[in-house]
Amino acid sequence: MAEPTPPVEEVAQQPSRNQGWQPKLVALDIDGTLLKWVDGAGATHEEIAEPVRAAVHRAVDAGAHVVLSSGRSPHGMTRIADLLGLPRSGEDRLWVVASNGAVVFRYPPFELAMEETFDPRAAVEAVLEHHPKALVAVEDRAQRGYRLNRHFPDGELSGQMTITSVEEMVAEPVSRVIIRDPESTADDFVATTTKLGLHGTDYVVGWTAWLDLTPVGVSKASGLEYVAKQLGLTAADSLAIGDGRNDLEMLRWAGRGVAMGQAVQEVIDAADATTLGVDEDGAATELSRWFPGP
Repeated sequence: MAEPTPPVEEVAQQPSRNQGWQPKLVALDIDGTLLKWVDGAGATHEEIAEPVRAAVHRAVDAGAHVVLSSGRSPHGMTRIADLLGLPRSGEDRLWVVASNGAVVFRYPPFELAMEETFDPRAAVEAVLEHHPKALVAVEDRAQRGYRLNRHFPDGELSGQMTITSVEEMVAEPVSRVIIRDPESTADDFVATTTKLGLHGTDYVVGWTAWLDLTPVGVSKASGLEYVAKQLGLTAADSLAIGDGRNDLEMLRWAGRGVAMGQAVQEVIDAADATTLGVDEDGAATELSRWFPGP
């Protein structure tokens, strides 16, 4: 019989795998890690708790490279960097891994470093056979928003929204596709993706019936690997904190991967440790282990 999972506080106090280690790269998820969820909605509050903000700044002041790593589109991440007060100048500008690793850029100002694209047609058509009423969106960096077949629930997407047919959206390579079915559940989408296989793309199911399609082999981990190489660092130098299924590869990749307390069991199992939940500023708790406050 498997041993019971220890309480969050106990897991959070376990030592790192390397004594004397301190992260040189800190990868931070946004929604559910830096930002708290709005009850009953698929959106987060656009504010960062002061303990979290202070802990992030201590990491930067100690010389660590903080990298925002999210499924969000690029335009949805720059304002979080602004909220954190992280923008620097010159070579100290922030590295950002967006779109679940498909887009990597520097900020400010926005400077694209890398983008991976794929042909989404077959995968989108396959999912829509099982969820014909689903909402579909693709990122539109030029317009700082999305092209979508119908509007998503309030608060789930941001930026300029352009109504477009699905046929037009999948007619050319894209970096990321979102498929959302408000009439289904996350478990429904897990079952659909398991059944279909979705050859030619990678995918991740969110907290709700939300499916992100990305190029094969692309994840937050691949984006962070690219950033680490530019900085002369490796996964072993890295701390990653996240809470969603799109954080699985990132948590396994990092020298220390930490799941937020509210994460689903699959994410907790992939991590080296678990911190407190986002409502208890768990990211600050973990960062303070390595970058203690006064």
